[in-house]
Amino acid sequence: MLADVLSATVPSVVPAAVAVIAVDGEVVAAEAAGELVRYTDPDGTLAPVRPPARRDSVFDLASISKLFTTSVILSLVAEGRLDLDAPVATWLPAFYADRPHITLRHLLTHTAGLQPTHRVDHVPPAARMDTILATPITSPVGGPYLYTDVGMVTVGRIAEIAGAAPLDELVRARVTEPLGLTDTAYRRLPFLEDTAPPPLSAATGPSRESQVSAGQGHAPADVSRIAKTECHRAIGEVHDETAHSLGGVAGHAGVFSTADDVLRYGEALRLGHLPLTDEMTRDHDVKNAPFRHGLGVRIGDPAVVGPLTDAFGHSGFTGTSLLVDRARRLTVVLLTNAVHPVRGRPGIRELRHAVAAEALQIVFRP
Repeated sequence: MLADVLSATVPSVVPAAVAVIAVDGEVVAAEAAGELVRYTDPDGTLAPVRPPARRDSVFDLASISKLFTTSVILSLVAEGRLDLDAPVATWLPAFYADRPHITLRHLLTHTAGLQPTHRVDHVPPAARMDTILATPITSPVGGPYLYTDVGMVTVGRIAEIAGAAPLDELVRARVTEPLGLTDTAYRRLPFLEDTAPPPLSAATGPSRESQVSAGQGHAPADVSRIAKTECHRAIGEVHDETAHSLGGVAGHAGVFSTADDVLRYGEALRLGHLPLTDEMTRDHDVKNAPFRHGLGVRIGDPAVVGPLTDAFGHSGFTGTSLLVDRARRLTVVLLTNAVHPVRGRPGIRELRHAVAAEALQIVFRP
């Protein structure tokens, strides 16, 4: 049962988890476990107040945000305001005039050859976006696959130019409002400001203003040697350093949501209720990718899908995932704060697989 799956990993793998499974759009299983704010520091000191996770708790979606950015882009393509195969230099001539072969489709399939990451927290705020847009090419254009947040930040900027509005406004106007996703937004959500303690938002670091600056893959044992230099709040503000440096709104990260809202978004993809969903979710035959790849979306990602080998969706570094299996009419959402209080604890892959396996069992359960 789904409750058993979550209880087996909370709090050893994640402090809090919410999972929702739907068949044909109807929720057939939903569980919440753990505590939204469990620790006060990277050493694991328990917080004096530890609010329980609930089905309506808000989580930092991390890279699931890429899907929302992609949906905005495809809505602009459907209106003729963008062309997936036109040079990126069309919209960013100052940065891509000398890269005429790179297209929007390359960025969305992570085949533009861009350097994977480009930290800008040390750059003056006014120059941060330009610094990212000037990220060098380090691999051949067109493949092999090289996963990059930089590419999706660039995609978000192109959306702003073509859509004549900031990215958060475009996501609201073109995705969340049409789908009725009232608990989904960038930055700190407005309804959290009026919420009396305990908060509805899950912590993604220590619960006070002191977050460990850790690179990907650092285990808790490594924390003592990592400088504690990040000073943004870990509750209700984006965990990703680049998105935080850009003010909380970026093409690759920054969206916060609840499990039911993410489920509604997944259902919109499953049913094709957003522009060019079929183009988004088809296999684009990306070279050397560890899974099939659509536009901004992964298909059959072995780190996430478990037995749902043809499911598409995305995972997030904070421990989140969205899976859609059209053949089985399944939509599966898992939201966690696996990075609280530190990054790199093992077991999130196994948790994602276990939730996917439970979804498959539900399909065949009498």
